[in-house]
Amino acid sequence: MVTLLPRPLPSGLLILGIDPGLSTTGYGLVLLSGDRPQAVAYGALKIRKGRRPLPERLRQIYDGIAGVIADWQPAEVAVEDFLVGNVRAAVAIGEARAVVLLTAAQADLPVFQYQPARVKQFVTSYGGSQKVQVQEMVRLLLGLAEAPQPPDAADALAVALCHCSQRRQELLERSSR
Repeated sequence: MVTLLPRPLPSGLLILGIDPGLSTTGYGLVLLSGDRPQAVAYGALKIRKGRRPLPERLRQIYDGIAGVIADWQPAEVAVEDFLVGNVRAAVAIGEARAVVLLTAAQADLPVFQYQPARVKQFVTSYGGSQKVQVQEMVRLLLGLAEAPQPPDAADALAVALCHCSQRRQELLERSSR
């Protein structure tokens, strides 16, 4: 895990973004406070493959995300949803996503889901962007010295940024009433 902001964190809304996957699950914490979101920490769970049974790999995801939630105490969770294209890939991502949703629900955290194209559209202004483009725009939007690695962590930060934008819009709408 790469930690960018020391604790205690400034006041604000701490959002955990997650890019679920059976081989790598990316996560990123973004603090919505003041004018612009700040990157707090990010990383990826590298799921051991090989001959490990699926339930063991799912347990790795559960334990990893539960650990991040316990360590950082986010207020909300934003998860990248998926589009059905390749059925086998959709099933695998769906299994990882289900574990992430359950982990957040067990922590009594609200969960928000975003389609990949919406996240890419927000971050890069193009819904069909490549991973390297998302990484670079996340770097620029969060003022990071280097693009987040691995790409799954950058995707998770992008999901969190997309949710920050949504929350900021909701707050503006409420305050204008």
